[in-house]
Amino acid sequence: EKAKLLRSRPAQIVEPKGLLYIQQREFAVTTPEDGSVSILGSDDATTCHIVVLRHTGSGATCLTHCDGSDTEAEVSLIMSSVKSFSDTTGCGRLEVHLVGGFNDDRQLSQKLTNQLLRAFDLQPDDVHLETFCVTELNDREEKDIHLPIIYGIAVNVKTAEIFPATFPEKGPDEDLRSAHILTGARLTNIYDAKTEQLHIGPYFWRPFPHVDFWLEQDDKQILQNLSTSPLAEPPHFVSHIRSTLTFLKEHPFPSRSLFPDRKPRIYKKNDEGLWEQVCSDRI
Repeated sequence: EKAKLLRSRPAQIVEPKGLLYIQQREFAVTTPEDGSVSILGSDDATTCHIVVLRHTGSGATCLTHCDGSDTEAEVSLIMSSVKSFSDTTGCGRLEVHLVGGFNDDRQLSQKLTNQLLRAFDLQPDDVHLETFCVTELNDREEKDIHLPIIYGIAVNVKTAEIFPATFPEKGPDEDLRSAHILTGARLTNIYDAKTEQLHIGPYFWRPFPHVDFWLEQDDKQILQNLSTSPLAEPPHFVSHIRSTLTFLKEHPFPSRSLFPDRKPRIYKKNDEGLWEQVCSDRI
């Protein structure tokens, strides 16, 4: 019933003010007391799942975008991050919302759904499954092609409302964060709710293999080879991948060009509610 309700809602466009956008293999946790971030969100999920974990007592809320790379470890990580903001012995309970995936040919969505259910089931704490809008419950058919109904969601940290969403702005440092994923990153926490600061990096990778070869390929080749579900990708998928590959080509050694001092790039919301880089010497 809840999946049906969620699917029936049109995707809202979420503007950058007060938003913390989460890319694949990133997570962030915050509480209703946060003066900078009121919305956590992520989109462009095809076979991936977006997970929202919330403690009803403290209101501590975590959003992550999982792709099945190391599901058990990732679930443990987000559990401990929400619990660190919550008194789990007091009132309230842990609630989880799972959204994303569809009936894809390779059954990657189904595999990820099973992994997530198993990982939450293995937790010593009770976790209550509140929203289950994944795989076959998030699937539609168009001309015999299976597609997800919902590609992205947002959660309002203050009201706990979850809704389908799209995000015109996916920054800051969108290419840098995507490059980190494409080079095999593990799940990374990008936000410090205590200081209300976004931390990107320091990230290190080796020169991306055959980057020139990939940049020379046409859109169809990129779609076929660099997507888990070529027929279901959003229209901007190829341009996003090209942009990330170009970034990797420009920065083969991030320790020299991006993080020479081994410090993260730090952002804080300004008075307009937009991310602004903080000079590291002021921290």
